[in-house]
Amino acid sequence: MSFAARIARPFASRVLSQRLPVSAGRVTPPSCFPAGNIRSFSRSSLWQEKKYTESHEWIELADDGTAKIGITNYAAKSLGDVVYVELPPAGLEVTAGETVGAVESVKSASDVLCPVSGKVIEGNAALEDNAKIINQSPEDAGWIAKIEVNDKTELEDLMDEATYLETVGEHDH
Repeated sequence: MSFAARIARPFASRVLSQRLPVSAGRVTPPSCFPAGNIRSFSRSSLWQEKKYTESHEWIELADDGTAKIGITNYAAKSLGDVVYVELPPAGLEVTAGETVGAVESVKSASDVLCPVSGKVIEGNAALEDNAKIINQSPEDAGWIAKIEVNDKTELEDLMDEATYLETVGEHDH
């Protein structure tokens, strides 16, 4: 057996036999893996990382080239209780920065700007009957529109989650 194999076997069995602690629903890697060097296998592409805008929208690209758009947790908290959501019509052509909908709360109303250019496939019909979904799950079930993205390179100009959270004065949760 080679020197590398003799070293690797005990190391691998030690790492694999450790129970990984769970914190806030996330598995904490053992200390032998430096932070940030663990690759998630649930995403097949760099483009599928959720991206954020300075105007508090998020976008998440799917494998089929469509993307969901919504407002961030920070925006939902800032708006307060959402009472109405204006959804875009299917087939609407939008360019990056154009209004793709609106969210009204007891405090104020805010336009939702499209982070990238594309064509609206559908609005989230569940929000028509229950706008509070945005307060409960703004970055998941509370998505506002699904679009067909024209140019995926436009995503390069958007922020990752850590950068966005820094800009709003929040830290990674």
